[in-house]
Amino acid sequence: MLTELEKKIISLIQGDIAITQRPYLEIAEKLGIPEEALLDTLKDLCKRGVMRRFGATIRHQKSGFKANAMTAWKVDEDRIDEVGKKMASFKEVSHCYRRNPSAEWPYNLYTMIHARDEESCRETARKMSEAASVDTYKLLFSRRELKKTSMKYFPTS
Repeated sequence: MLTELEKKIISLIQGDIAITQRPYLEIAEKLGIPEEALLDTLKDLCKRGVMRRFGATIRHQKSGFKANAMTAWKVDEDRIDEVGKKMASFKEVSHCYRRNPSAEWPYNLYTMIHARDEESCRETARKMSEAASVDTYKLLFSRRELKKTSMKYFPTS
């Protein structure tokens, strides 16, 4: 169970965080608590497994990455952890997930590859395929972003 203060903290950190010298001080002031109390609570939420990580979302198009491809891989189940770690180690990969395959779609490992163009995505996938000894895969290129938001667990409005 989360305390009311913990819920308020989560609510304030799940959106954009100010780019300032001390962003946590600003959040703490909004809550009326000391900055150290906020930081201690965040550390405790991580330690308890409530929060897994802090992350930043980069708008890849504005940073020079014009192409991305969700790549679906068919990997032997007994190699999924080994292959997943290897593929996740590529700097061009932002996400790596294991999912259940189906009779119609036999792919069970997914990576999101970001690059300056589609050909570079294909080249990265080729290198990943070679490095992991996995040769059955499909590249699914993004054509248009329809929605990209983060989850809001405790909305303020």
